[in-house]
Amino acid sequence: MATEKIIMAGFGGQGVMSMGQLLTYAGMIENKQVSWLPSYGPEMRGGTANCAVIVSDSPVGSPIITGDATTALVLNLPSLVKFEKNLQPGGRLIINSSLIEKKAEREDVKAYYIPANEIANELGNSKVANMVMLGAYLELTKIVSVDTVIEALKKVFGPSKADLVPLNKEALSRGAECVK
Repeated sequence: MATEKIIMAGFGGQGVMSMGQLLTYAGMIENKQVSWLPSYGPEMRGGTANCAVIVSDSPVGSPIITGDATTALVLNLPSLVKFEKNLQPGGRLIINSSLIEKKAEREDVKAYYIPANEIANELGNSKVANMVMLGAYLELTKIVSVDTVIEALKKVFGPSKADLVPLNKEALSRGAECVK
């Protein structure tokens, strides 16, 4: 792995920031160079939220990702419209097909359609749609191990929410299955 530059975007409240933080934290645990740059729309919950995450073997020069993202994880339509153009040719576009009926417009990127909300609802908790998306991403890139993400999750959640770990692990697994 050289450098992964990931844009994660969706509505406020979809867990975009926590998904980015988990990936960044997992990268730190694996001794990689990381950066996490959050960006919120003015509305907060319900508004657009996105973050830029960089995970690399070499030092990260700038946390800003312009037109050279290797992957975009988009959880809603405004995010697809806004960030599809920021992918480098050959980049990955991971689309939450539960909320986005539109297909990728670019021919020079690899698009993956993940029914994240349906899967999360099947698992009994709509809040894990972000983890389904993250699971698909991890399967495609192997940038950090799923075990490391679970380790990061335990540290972030703390002992009081340890009961949520199996659900999140299953969501990651189900997301991975979508792209195998």
